[in-house]
Amino acid sequence: MVQKGQFHPIGGAWVEHDGNMPSGEAMVRQCLLGQRYFRSRFGITCTTAWLPDSFGLSGAIPQILRLSGMKNFFTQKLSWNNINVFPHTTFNWTGIDGTQVLCHMTPVDTYNAQATFGDVRRGITNHKNLESSNGALLVFGNGDGGGGPLSTMLESLRRIRAAANQSPEVPVVHMGTSVEDFFADIERDTNYGETLPTWHGELYLEFHRGTYTSHGSIKKGNRKSEILLREVEYVSTLASLHASKDYEYPYDRITECWEKVCLNQFHDVLPGSAIGMVYEDAEKLYSEVAKEGRKLFKEAVSAYLGGFIPLMSLIQDQKPFPSGRLVALNTVHATRREIIEVPLLGPSSVNLKSQVVQISRDGSKAFALMDSDDNAGGILLAKGIYADIKPVTATKGPENEFILTNANVSMTVKEGRITSLYDMILQRELLIKGMTGGLVIFDDRPNYWDAWDIEIFHLESREPLVFSKVSIVETGPVRASLRAELKLPKSTVSVLISLDAVPATLQSDSRSMIRFDAEVDWHERHRLLKFELPLNIRAHEAIYETQFGHISRPTHKNTTWDIAKFEVCCHKYCDVSEYGYGVAIINDCKYGASADGQFMRLSLLRAATAPDAEQDQGKHEFAWAILPHVGHFLQSDVPIAAQFFNTPLHVMLAPESGLRHLAINTTNKSPFSIEEAPNVILETVKRAEDDPHKKLTRVVLRIFEAYGGHASATLRVASHLTVDRAYICNLLEEKISGLELTTHEATGDTLIKLSLHAFQILTVRLTITSVKSPTNRRFSEEWVSI
Repeated sequence: MVQKGQFHPIGGAWVEHDGNMPSGEAMVRQCLLGQRYFRSRFGITCTTAWLPDSFGLSGAIPQILRLSGMKNFFTQKLSWNNINVFPHTTFNWTGIDGTQVLCHMTPVDTYNAQATFGDVRRGITNHKNLESSNGALLVFGNGDGGGGPLSTMLESLRRIRAAANQSPEVPVVHMGTSVEDFFADIERDTNYGETLPTWHGELYLEFHRGTYTSHGSIKKGNRKSEILLREVEYVSTLASLHASKDYEYPYDRITECWEKVCLNQFHDVLPGSAIGMVYEDAEKLYSEVAKEGRKLFKEAVSAYLGGFIPLMSLIQDQKPFPSGRLVALNTVHATRREIIEVPLLGPSSVNLKSQVVQISRDGSKAFALMDSDDNAGGILLAKGIYADIKPVTATKGPENEFILTNANVSMTVKEGRITSLYDMILQRELLIKGMTGGLVIFDDRPNYWDAWDIEIFHLESREPLVFSKVSIVETGPVRASLRAELKLPKSTVSVLISLDAVPATLQSDSRSMIRFDAEVDWHERHRLLKFELPLNIRAHEAIYETQFGHISRPTHKNTTWDIAKFEVCCHKYCDVSEYGYGVAIINDCKYGASADGQFMRLSLLRAATAPDAEQDQGKHEFAWAILPHVGHFLQSDVPIAAQFFNTPLHVMLAPESGLRHLAINTTNKSPFSIEEAPNVILETVKRAEDDPHKKLTRVVLRIFEAYGGHASATLRVASHLTVDRAYICNLLEEKISGLELTTHEATGDTLIKLSLHAFQILTVRLTITSVKSPTNRRFSEEWVSI
């Protein structure tokens, strides 16, 4: 029926997904899975992306579409704006990296047109770019599962077409053969878009702002699943390269997990705007992904690292801890040094006590310092306290004042509110004098679309919340923490506030994160919980992470366009910076944020009652952190710190029998690394999609520029992997151009030069012809001496 032209496959994605919250890699998978499906079932590659009902569209989408074989884009949702009228109908949409697609927003303002004369006439009278292109797409039929076009609609269009032959006042109706033909006509009439206006950046929907926060458990399931699958692919790739032939990369199982995650990113599921029964299914899918993902990860680690045992597995299985070394796997491609928490359970914990640097006050857990040289994507070891690490403290002062302090930052909680955020090195107070930070609650009663909307007038009901009980939990030397609690009329909130002795990253002048781990029993109705900081930082714009980069949005209300962005989407971080200094809020599963010139806020929980009467009712656990930084955001370590925050170290026990296995059969770091470009991030490491069919060993690396500038980077591949060929590919993993390979004289590593521009995504495909058994003399000596 496709070949006969009776059905027109369109869209190129797995589902009609949300356009804001999926991660960059998840959006890539939407297109990869979708295009591969269309090719396998219908023999076509879609050239038009189709998101008519998604609630706003990220500025990263144009590049993702182009790299997935799509040059055209259709939507209509911005016609729902509740403050400003979007100024274009047919235009060039340019993404944050400069990539451009041809975009049409039907002036009929619906994808469910009934093919009436009014619908047809609106296609002309509401068209905003008639000077450049006088065509409009009428998307008619009963949509949203309603059955499609009816014979009466076709008859109505026939009559309107006949009437146009008699009167110039009636718009001419042409029944096209496909949407691609419609876009081809626009290209022809506008000299391939040259005469069309251009819109730069995101297509922000001035409506449905509550969807960034509704159904917090679904947001958490999405973020955790995305992170887990990235880790599974990385470790599975290493295992498939280094392990015995008994281990095979689990293509089908990983793909099935991605299909479930992408299904839940449908534009009414992930936004939290579906009926209650949908979330029973969605929670089940996330549970299946978590279970299968953990199993895949454990299998890959076992194959890659031999006898290493995940600590959580020992605890969950209630097995005695064997004697051995406490180690941690870092799946982020950046070197880190961190404090980790280790449970102390029963007699098996005796071995662990000798490897930690702090035991909790109640003796139930301990804290270890994990570190090793150049551990990007590799192994960290438990260490003693270094001389340059100054102790962190938690103290109680007069007037119910509690202070967390280390060598670089300090935070004070007084009378239940954050009264000071202080840079110890620069001796600078970061909060506005006389103002406090902390939790705050608002009335949240939108005019109509309950789960979808947050209205601007909610800001008029701001009510600061005061912690009624604050106590010291840990006092150092490597971790200090407070427990802060409060009660609402129907809910309770308990927050563990922690500060470590080490900075957030190993970047020079990095500051420490102040971490907030919240446990909330939530039973409010039509209330909105946020965390806020009144920052003494002058900035006209705030910076929010988006897919493969970031976006700047105003902190002022100069125009109605500025006013409309009172609640926006962010991913792992939002940041306010001025010359010389800035502060970021990092989160592990939240997507709604705002910055209004005084306060930077992170939205935590909503309590809508429709279409799901029990939305968000019950228990929640989530975390966020404050990260001060020297220098503007563009010189900061915020993106990599946010990666660390969302990707905890995997703590394991290396039995004595497995120590030599690590030294002989693997390396202390990833075999893939990016050098000479701190603004370039290696995001994804996976095996190529068609390797099993082609009997090849190919590795796909997804790399992007994260700060908005140019970069000349070097991709280094460890010498024990023999790289035969390297290509730049599109997101469908098809070759675009070849890359030159050189060899490092001293190490034998393969070096590949890469050039990137602002926010560019590069997909590099490596063909590996042989894998040698690597050795690591530094590691071997250190481990044998245990």
